Amino acid sequence: MDNIILTKFFSFAVRIVNLYKYLCTDKKEFVLLKQLLRSGTSVEANVKEAINAQSRNDFLSK
Repeated sequence: MDNIILTKFFSFAVRIVNLYKYLCTDKKEFVLLKQLLRSGTSVEANVKEAINAQSRNDFLSK
């Protein structure tokens, strides 16, 4: 069973990585790229943690 939220956030993370690669190679923008990459790809990890929560309180804390 596919989770639509995970699917959307995975495609978002892929787009962020592609943007990161593009800006590094073509535009030589380095100032905020590492933070963009970290924040753009951490969303999926947070969603996975929340989905795998063992209780309601655990879900709310994640």
